[in-house]
Amino acid sequence: MANKNSRNNDFLYENRDTSSPKIYAVMMKLVNEDREDLAKEVKKVDYLLQYTSTCIKDKDFRQARDTIKIADEHIQKLKEEGVDVEYLIYLYDGIKKKIK
Repeated sequence: MANKNSRNNDFLYENRDTSSPKIYAVMMKLVNEDREDLAKEVKKVDYLLQYTSTCIKDKDFRQARDTIKIADEHIQKLKEEGVDVEYLIYLYDGIKKKIK
């Protein structure tokens, strides 16, 4: 069977432009392994990390701490499933350092 990409998969098509290339590569790998549920979880973590970064820029540190905890829980779930979360952890660590 041919690999799924943004041309033949709605989920990948919708997220191609809004995701970073590294996040998109992880999602595409998961979709091709028939784990679209985990790909959606990766997208959710990516969104949570972006939202946390926005909270930090807006000086809303309480909301940023709450959101980063949720992102950490989701990252741990993905780790348990054996997903390559190295880049997500890199983003997580960088954002967490900025929270005061």
